[in-house]
Amino acid sequence: MAEKLIVIGGTAAGLSAASRARKEKPDMEIQVFEKSGFVSYGACGLPYFVGGIIHDINELVAINAESLKSKRNISAWIHHEVILIDPEKKEVSVKNLDTDRVSIHPYDKLVIATGAIPVVPPIPGIHSNGVYYLRNMEDGIRLKAAAKENGRVCIIGGGAIGLETAEELSKAGLSVSLYEQFPRLLPFLDNAFSKALEDTLMKRGIKVHTGTQISEILCENGEAKGIRTAYGENEPSDIILVSAGVKPASALAEKAGLALGLNGGIIVDDEMRTSHKDIWACGDCVQMKNRITGKPAYVPLGTTANKQGRIAGGNVAGGHDTFKGVLGSMVTKVFELFIAATGLSQEQAVREGFDAISVSITKADRASYYPGGRDNHICLIVDKKTGLLLGAQGIGSESIPGRINVLATAITCGMTVEEINELDLVYAPPAAPVYDPILIAASQAMKKITE
Repeated sequence: MAEKLIVIGGTAAGLSAASRARKEKPDMEIQVFEKSGFVSYGACGLPYFVGGIIHDINELVAINAESLKSKRNISAWIHHEVILIDPEKKEVSVKNLDTDRVSIHPYDKLVIATGAIPVVPPIPGIHSNGVYYLRNMEDGIRLKAAAKENGRVCIIGGGAIGLETAEELSKAGLSVSLYEQFPRLLPFLDNAFSKALEDTLMKRGIKVHTGTQISEILCENGEAKGIRTAYGENEPSDIILVSAGVKPASALAEKAGLALGLNGGIIVDDEMRTSHKDIWACGDCVQMKNRITGKPAYVPLGTTANKQGRIAGGNVAGGHDTFKGVLGSMVTKVFELFIAATGLSQEQAVREGFDAISVSITKADRASYYPGGRDNHICLIVDKKTGLLLGAQGIGSESIPGRINVLATAITCGMTVEEINELDLVYAPPAAPVYDPILIAASQAMKKITE
């Protein structure tokens, strides 16, 4: 009888695991259970669907359940929620959300890829109609429909999804107010970078309220009608979008007795195996490891989910691949401003015991005489004792993500700023200046190290 794999969750991590397992073991029986109505979709594209750049929700789908069966021989069941894992009997209970029927399915190997769920702040009125989240495809469909009917939106939370959705709804013609409880947006960024981000939003007509907590969702007959801040200020609104972060969807694993760690993430080893020998977990539901400090981390990103899924699927099929950890590399775009970061911020580095310094520079992304150039602002975080690069941040033109990718590579390879300064980077007037912003930043960091 063929070995049977069950995968809980049919998006990035889950389908990467299922697909890799199928490649490694063509005769394995694979079933994927997904509680939503879609599998294998790009959740990061949801703000652009809501705003109208993406017209059809199906454009975000890489492969549907029918094609998974016909092209990869993977059985995927949508609207099917796994409600119980029994590790001793090696079976799962699955509820068909269309019929409420519960069925029992045995497995030989199990992969948990339940992802993350939105953080729901303890704000009175938060469960009212008219309060939205943006985590899955159904969320996007509901929010887009609401946005077509209304003109005012309050966004609670200034993370990447909140910022991107603020831009898209503003472009779609809505009046947008953004509320962030921290003193500045994306507080891991250099102060000047956070300020430039806030200025960009406000210049485009978005009202930004930093250092502001929401004390209540104002309601009438169960319908959200606005917000009240902790300062007692009221703002009417047709739509309340909560974008206060996410946390691991690990309740199912906890109920099964699996070990949990940071933020409630499922504890896995480097091979993505949980505390039970026949159960693996991957993606936004697991505790991760910071590649620089070696300590537990939680950085829910699609890139990480796909990598972990491939590793889990390969190891389910008998392999021994390992996941080395995360740097927390991220990028977002807010109107004309690209923002990217990798590694530790200076505050994080100091907290971890490094003698950390930071250097910030501004340099055009093209030759000074070539038209169309824009400034790149680069910040490096460096260990003064060793010269090792610990983190990097950048804001500016569309070339910023590529430059931060170079610096993420440098951190991964354990490079010092002296070694980075010696990199043979490309030059051509339309693409980059003779001395790339990366080289300028590394050179300035070297001066600080020798002070």
